[in-house]
Amino acid sequence: MAAKDGDGWAQCDRGHRHWGVYGAAGLLAVHHDATGKPHILMQKRSVWSHHGGTWGLPGGARDSHEDTVTAALREAFEEAMLDGTGLRVQGVYLDDHGGWSFETVITEAVELLHAVPGNSESADLRWLPVEEVSTRNLHPGFAETWPVVGLALAPSLVVLDIANIVGARAEHGWWRDRAGAAAKLLAEVGTHAAGGLRAAPGQVPALARWFPRVTAVVEGAARDAAPAPGVSVITAQGSGDDAIVQAVRDALPWERVLVVTADRGLRERVTELGAEVTGPRWLLSQL
Repeated sequence: MAAKDGDGWAQCDRGHRHWGVYGAAGLLAVHHDATGKPHILMQKRSVWSHHGGTWGLPGGARDSHEDTVTAALREAFEEAMLDGTGLRVQGVYLDDHGGWSFETVITEAVELLHAVPGNSESADLRWLPVEEVSTRNLHPGFAETWPVVGLALAPSLVVLDIANIVGARAEHGWWRDRAGAAAKLLAEVGTHAAGGLRAAPGQVPALARWFPRVTAVVEGAARDAAPAPGVSVITAQGSGDDAIVQAVRDALPWERVLVVTADRGLRERVTELGAEVTGPRWLLSQL
């Protein structure tokens, strides 16, 4: 396992040659301005490089010892001088060609981060409003995936109805220690969310790994449940349903919100606000 051991050509099942013995990864950094309009960090490839002169994402071959996110962040530093500060991973989109794949790591940028060519592979780097992306001379691979991956730019929030999920889990004796059952659930959710969740029902595109913000609402006897890394906790002072509805209202206008509950009345209230809903089984099946 050596640095740059992924450099080299590979052939996919479609008969195409691609750079990256172990596949490749790219970083799609998106910043939403105050109006919610997305801006994408685009790289113009140097003329000497493969598909030189075209626009795409900072990216390249993944080394054998790297996971996808690590590879994409490394390439973004090498080619655009982005060190990962100010970026939050939202998801990973897999473009599988059979025997070779390109994975796009979608990240939300807190601002239009300063980016400059970090090596000879980059001729230019620019933040482009989303509507300008398709007007450029795009790298063929990016041009093929952009109509799909461009649907995954919005950040996501998952709101958990902890009381309902704990009840649906129905572990032995959970009703005698609701705080303990809630704390166990929060810890498991935090662990799995750190590695990426499975795509939500109906998610377009269906991301290979999904990294939404996760907020859990606890109430009643579970209000003393210990929080877990990676999960923000709202302690309902009154109705847990009311706290969940407020969390949906507090989301950014361009944020996709998914509420996890089986409560019919709550489902109706949050869908009226534009949120999506799925039952506890989607979450519990991943734990």
